Amino acid sequence: MGNNNSNNRSKERRWPKRIILVRHGESEGNEDKNVYTAVPDHKVQLTEKGKEEAKNAGEVIRSVVGNCKVYFYVSPFLRTRETLKEISESFSSNEIIGVREECRLREMDYAKFQNTEKMEEYKKERERYGKFFYRFPHGESAADVYDRVSGFMESLWRDIEMEEICETGSDNLNIVIISHGLTIRIILMRLFKWTAEEVESLISPKNGEIRILELGHEGKYSLALHHDDKTFEKWGLSPQMILDQKQRA
Repeated sequence: MGNNNSNNRSKERRWPKRIILVRHGESEGNEDKNVYTAVPDHKVQLTEKGKEEAKNAGEVIRSVVGNCKVYFYVSPFLRTRETLKEISESFSSNEIIGVREECRLREMDYAKFQNTEKMEEYKKERERYGKFFYRFPHGESAADVYDRVSGFMESLWRDIEMEEICETGSDNLNIVIISHGLTIRIILMRLFKWTAEEVESLISPKNGEIRILELGHEGKYSLALHHDDKTFEKWGLSPQMILDQKQRA
């Protein structure tokens, strides 16, 4: 029994101390929706304001993690990779122990080149149908994003358990995931077992905004160690969701 307890404690200690979720900085598409009529979604760039937001996010992350190591997962879209470039300026090369481009972290697929008028029609239709399960023509639904995010999370846990990310243990390791608004909400849904209805009530992270999850005393990740009730309410969390975060902490 003693050996089993020791093994369990060792396994717990391998989990990263924090998982930090970051939405990309402001993109040209955020500034002007008409960009999507001519530029493929994955090629949309950051604006100068977006680069500044990403740089500020890097400074915030650095202030949180101190001298601990960071490992980056990033969506393959140009705007997320440009966000990574700005964030990584806050860290030295020996503090970044890895960077992995992960296709499953990409933005929800709305369509190919987007017709602005048609997209407005589709979004109104989505409101009537239900945001989570509505699939855009030739695109995805939030439920589709959930399926691929679930696959990513399983791969992430497996990499951690097999020490693919950090050979010397993960006590002070920080995983930083740079992705998109909906994808970040779906990651949180997957981690905390939120329902489709709960996710539909959430407000998308702003450009360059950060969500910090840290291991609590019971070995569970919680948002409550870095974010307060007022922030949770602004994000759209229900009283029960907020209570759950506090219990996890």
